[in-house]
Amino acid sequence: MVTLLVFPGQGAQRVGMGHDLYEAFPSAQDTLSEIDEALATPLSRIMREGPEEELQRTDITQPAILAHSAAVLSVVRDHLGPIVGAAGHSLGEYSAYYASGSLSLTDAVRLVRRRGELMYEAGTLQPGSMSAVLGLASDAVGTACAAASTATEVVVPANLNSPEQTVISGDPRAVMRAGQLAKEAGAKRVVPLNVSGAFHSPLMTHARPGLEEALGAVTFRDPGFPVVANATATPITTSAEAITELVHQLTAPVRWVEVVTRLAAIAGSEFRILELGPGTVLAGLVKRILGPVSVRSLGTAQSVEEFLHDAV
Repeated sequence: MVTLLVFPGQGAQRVGMGHDLYEAFPSAQDTLSEIDEALATPLSRIMREGPEEELQRTDITQPAILAHSAAVLSVVRDHLGPIVGAAGHSLGEYSAYYASGSLSLTDAVRLVRRRGELMYEAGTLQPGSMSAVLGLASDAVGTACAAASTATEVVVPANLNSPEQTVISGDPRAVMRAGQLAKEAGAKRVVPLNVSGAFHSPLMTHARPGLEEALGAVTFRDPGFPVVANATATPITTSAEAITELVHQLTAPVRWVEVVTRLAAIAGSEFRILELGPGTVLAGLVKRILGPVSVRSLGTAQSVEEFLHDAV
């Protein structure tokens, strides 16, 4: 059986994240300490102790989630078997490239910190909001967004997470209009999200030049296995493609349903999917998209210990 890896994105953070891994596994402790040194910031302490408002800062949240994923990977890497593909949700795509050998740990965490800074700055320059639309097909959500957009206020589908869960993003008033139209079309709920900007929408355009510069300043190698891109759901096998897709990702939707479907197609008939990092959200989405497949979340010391025990 072959292995596919998926990595979570922003929203999975919480105070205390990774602390049990730090205490249980020397390799996780070494990984988190290396990240602290690379960032010249006590990131592992902020992950462990907070305060909450600091952990929720985009420039802290994004490297914290990658750090958690990297800590898990450091423990389980030798027990994963053949890895034939990977994907990550939004910033998790950087974790996937790190896992594939495209980026060093230092470059990966510095990149996502810079990405977080740039996204926050873009949100300050052009304030936006996001809402999750639940219980309505993505095509219908797209129709609501198109109807709610104007020449000066735009809203778009930003995260196509499952057949009936879509996050919308854009100018606040347009997001509100689209949410109301979605409810009128039959959505069960529309939930505003606590974010600092309209991620994966045209409002993030201000962040593109800075991210292009940051990506161009690091050593980016061809991935050791295909990474399915968020924006196009295509398997990426070269560094040039990867850099292009990571810039594109800023303003394009996360096509998670298509990503997971393409990932499964790469693997063929017998595979397992492992979610590495905080939370279990992606495992739940995978089941909604693919049905009864082998999927497992590895984010706590207990879940990792159980996985290692089963791998013996």
